[in-house]
Amino acid sequence: MTGRGGMLYVPLPPVEAERWIGGWKGRLSVAAVNGPSSVTVSGDPEALDGLHACLADEGVLCWRVPGVDFAGHSPQIGEIREDLLTLLSGIAPRPSRVPFCSTVTGGLLDTTALDATYWYRNLRTTVRFAEAVRSLLDAGHRAFVEISTHPTLTYGTELSTAGSDAEPHGDIAVIGTLRRDEGGPGRMLLSLGEAYTAGLPVDWAAALKGTGARRCELPTYAFQRRRYWLDAPPQAAAPADAARRGVRHPLLGAVVDLPGADTVFTGRLSVARHPWLADHAVADTVLLPGVAFLEMAAHAGRRLGSELVEELTLAAPLTLPSGDAAALGVQLRLTVGPADTAGRRTVAFHSRPDDPGAEGEWTRHASGF
Repeated sequence: MTGRGGMLYVPLPPVEAERWIGGWKGRLSVAAVNGPSSVTVSGDPEALDGLHACLADEGVLCWRVPGVDFAGHSPQIGEIREDLLTLLSGIAPRPSRVPFCSTVTGGLLDTTALDATYWYRNLRTTVRFAEAVRSLLDAGHRAFVEISTHPTLTYGTELSTAGSDAEPHGDIAVIGTLRRDEGGPGRMLLSLGEAYTAGLPVDWAAALKGTGARRCELPTYAFQRRRYWLDAPPQAAAPADAARRGVRHPLLGAVVDLPGADTVFTGRLSVARHPWLADHAVADTVLLPGVAFLEMAAHAGRRLGSELVEELTLAAPLTLPSGDAAALGVQLRLTVGPADTAGRRTVAFHSRPDDPGAEGEWTRHASGF
């Protein structure tokens, strides 16, 4: 079977991935569901190359899993079913004292079921990792530690736990252990430190044994019990008016009613102020996602009693400085027109560089109703 297949990482929800691989029916399979928008596809190399090319044309960043030359978790495994069952026939599973969560079934499983047939299914069927993580959340677990030479499942675990119903009941910790090119005791101690700061119990006496390290009290400091954080730069324009309207939005800081009956929401955007914006980049250029315009339009509509975004057309991308210029940003202006007789309002987004020394022209990015 080696040399006849491979795997491709695809950052899409399982339903979308299934739709894409439909064009290669019988040649490609969803091998693993690692998170709500993280799957691995396996199959023959030619079909994987075709899928890769189609997804790349649509701007989906995917890549081949290195070092894999067979199509695990696909129909190809059926060819060695009898050989596997014969080789594993001597397995005699026993009960376990530690609860076992299976990525074959997606939930807790009695380990006496881990016979030869189970391990064949483990290699043949889709890995239900995300489902297994959610079942552990439902069982009350709040800490996930990946024990491996490099964290390959930590990202999928974070995706599977983000926004879960379990979140309000306490923080969820997702931690790795070793990393590629960092496999020594120092990396392990650092991971233990991450676990400890996340609230997990660590036996430091055992962890530091033989290292020559010792525990010591942290020194006191002059500003103890005093506020010492620097004040954040004030948002521009009408803070009192913003408070009156109760505006609470991560990107919009104030709102002003203009004499012409327009209402203007303002804000300042920068990678330094909103680091998460750097996650949305195309060809090393940081862009404000289109869905952010839609969300801000909906937010403004809710404030003004027009909750439905009927139409929103993007005219130009909004780019943000990054790297050494991350502290620079743009001034954002969201203008909402007065309601017509049907209660319909116009909406428009403009920006210009946030440079006190220059009065740049406003660029129109989106408009709608």
